Amino acid sequence: MDRGSLLEGIPPTGIAETVERLAGNQPFRIERIISHGHRSPEQGWYDQAQSEWVAVISGAATLEFEDGETLHMQPGDWVDIPAHTRHRVTWTDPDADTVWLAVHY
Repeated sequence: MDRGSLLEGIPPTGIAETVERLAGNQPFRIERIISHGHRSPEQGWYDQAQSEWVAVISGAATLEFEDGETLHMQPGDWVDIPAHTRHRVTWTDPDADTVWLAVHY
């Protein structure tokens, strides 16, 4: 049995965003993502073959969707993003770790 805490063992702030697989494999997996002022590249969108359910556990973030919708997320907020819904992260809190829980299915 594996277990842990989503809010413990956070790596020091670094250059790269951290993505850790917590359970599962393709096509279903659960990840902890840690952002600290990270965002998607200016050009391009995430266009994933799988749906993704994502929640902000701590910190804050803003998602932008290709259709123009913007979603500001705070702790406890979640969104279910259907497969091939083009989106990107335009902002994460630069002063605190943003911890995401992502379920790809």
